[in-house]
Order: sequence, then C-alpha cells, then structure tokens
Amino acid sequence: MTETPRKDLPGRLLRLLSLLQSRREWSGAELAERLGVTDRTLRRDVSRLRALDYPVEGVTGTAGGYRLVSGRNLPPLLLDDDEAIAVALGLVTAADGSVAGIEDSSARALAKLEQVLPARLRPRLAALSDAAVAVRHGDVPRVAPDVLAVIAACRRDRRLLSFDYRNRADEAGARRVEPHHLVTLRGRWYLIAWDTGRADWRTFRADRIEHPTPAHARFEPRELPVPDPAAYLTRVLAGASYRYTARMTVRLPAGAVRAGLFAAIRGEIEDRGAEGCAIRLSADSAHLVVQYIAAIAALGAAFTLDAPPEISDRVRELGRRLTRPPTSFS
Repeated sequence: MTETPRKDLPGRLLRLLSLLQSRREWSGAELAERLGVTDRTLRRDVSRLRALDYPVEGVTGTAGGYRLVSGRNLPPLLLDDDEAIAVALGLVTAADGSVAGIEDSSARALAKLEQVLPARLRPRLAALSDAAVAVRHGDVPRVAPDVLAVIAACRRDRRLLSFDYRNRADEAGARRVEPHHLVTLRGRWYLIAWDTGRADWRTFRADRIEHPTPAHARFEPRELPVPDPAAYLTRVLAGASYRYTARMTVRLPAGAVRAGLFAAIRGEIEDRGAEGCAIRLSADSAHLVVQYIAAIAALGAAFTLDAPPEISDRVRELGRRLTRPPTSFS
C-alpha cells in the first residue's frame, strides 16, 4: 500500500478524527483503507490523537477497531475550512426570527466557536459572521427552542410524544403522536408525525404545540408515503383546504406558471396538456388568495376563474382600480 506522505500528517489526523466522529465504531482495516495508510501507521495516528487528549478507545473483537467516546475535557475544536464556514453560516442564518431567542444564542455560539478554532481559521470566521445577516421573518410566529428540543429528542429515542395543539380555529386538543421529522418552510416549523388517535399521518405547526411531554412508551418508525419529508410537507400543504378556495384554468403549461411566479403559491397545479393547467388556490385569508390570482393573471395568459363571492368581488374591484386612469404620476 502507498501511504499518505508524512507532510500530510495534520490533515490526515483531521480526517481520522472526522471519521471517528461520523459513526459509533470503525474497524482498523476500514480506517486504514479510508486514510490510505498501513495498520501500523494508523496505530501511530491513533496514539497521536490520544496525546492530544482525544478519548479514542480500542474495540476488542476479531479484527479490532476504534471509537471516539465522550470525554470531560474536550481539546481545541478541529474543523477544516469548509466545515467552519458551514457552521458559521448555519449560526448566522438560524437568527431569522423563527425560533425565540435564537439571535442571542447564535451570537454567543459564534463567539465561542471563534475562540476554540485554530488561529488560521479565526479571521475567516470573524469576517463571515460580520458580513452575513439573516432577514427576519417578521410575520411568522416564533417557536420556543425547548419545544423543538423535546420533539427532536422523542424522535431520536423513538418515544411517543403528547402535547396540546391549537388548530386554525384556535381550538385546543390533546394529541399523542410518533414524531417522524421536523421541517422548516418559509420560516415556519412543522412536525410530521403519525397521530395514534387518528391512525394517520398529520402535520402540526410547531408554534401551535404546547406542553410537549415524552411518554414512556416507544414506537418503531414508520415509512412516510413520500420518502422525502420536505417533499411530503410541500404536497400536504398544497393539497390542504383552507377557509377560502378558488380555481383557475390558465392557458399555460404548469411549468411555465411555476417558473413565472416570484414566490410559491399555496395550492395545487395540474397540467392539462394543450388546455394549459388547472390551479386550486386555498388560504385562510381572502386577500392572500386574490394576491395569488393577480400574480397568475399578470403572466399574461387567458384564464377562467371559479371562486366564491368573497374572492370574485375582490378580484373585480381590483380590476376596476387597475383600469382607472391614474390621477397623477411621480
């Protein structure tokens, strides 16, 4: 085997540490193969990590192996350039206002991270944290971080989760679920879970969850109807029916409608070939549905609209206002 040159020793130790952190246990042969070294060199590298106070334990067995265990005193944090940038960006963008108190926590974490990083990476981290700013979602309800933490812990430990939930009508009810995933979309946090009382999949707005409590009972994880949790949430929200619903038929392909809109709409778009596409729009706000209709109409294609009076009357009034001659120009 051709070994990695000795001059690459610091980088090799970093890769070894990264591998040990990525899973619970490795065999010596696997680590040596990943690093491109002999078993003897691997043993020397493990000894060097131990000399730096990293708690690397040997694992007995047929082939032998290693694992990184939790220690009381952690040595200086080792991150490569890309990892340091990823952590810094994650902390900066986390301060978008969707989680209560996250701005101060992120700032403190960035300051601590800068102190423990190697000297060569500190200027890059400081420059990035000074230059990057996250725009807050001003109209998005904030989620308590402990709510997200309890949900995540129950998912990890496969424990049932009980909580009080306020629906769109502000009616509270008790729920007991098997938490599957937390997904963030447009600044809102959602829990995807199997509702044991309804024997079906449900999505819950995390900001409407109160008093989350882990249960002693455990569960075996189920498979979502759609493997990707983000895709599943998007599909569920698009198909949901809210207080106001309108339907449009537009003489454009569905792809052209999606590409022509500045932001995603809350609704379903069905491609109908030469006829164009059918769009179902739904929201709790009539004003929001009218905004969707206006955005689609602005694409310039012929369309028909089927909507309740609360929507159609607003659309007609908007049309009258847009066709009136302006009283002045600036």
